[in-house]
Amino acid sequence: MNVLVGLGGSDESIKTLQQTIERTQDVGDDLTVAVLEKPESKRSQDEMYEEADSLLSEAGVDADLVRLEGDPGSALVDHAEQGEFDQLVIGGGTLSPMGKIQLGPITEFVLLNAPTTVKLVR
Repeated sequence: MNVLVGLGGSDESIKTLQQTIERTQDVGDDLTVAVLEKPESKRSQDEMYEEADSLLSEAGVDADLVRLEGDPGSALVDHAEQGEFDQLVIGGGTLSPMGKIQLGPITEFVLLNAPTTVKLVR
């Protein structure tokens, strides 16, 4: 399976990448990691790129690592449209006090506009 994982600068993104790396090791997916530009995040794009590169190296996973500029949701959907990806993986969603999932604007945009199956890691 050809998988694209989108990373912002959050702890949630690290968890998403770790889970995706584990699956890649188990089943041999072709992996592309897209690091998004998201200035309001905990980590900068450069820090997230280095963290992703480190996690991939430690796991021994050969993956394409790219930086995407511009609006995070649009950039990720555009990149997914240009490639032949079977799945797009993103982190997102929190639980409301009533136990219902709440999606942020980027996650919602990707879910509604992605040209392929989207896996949401919470």
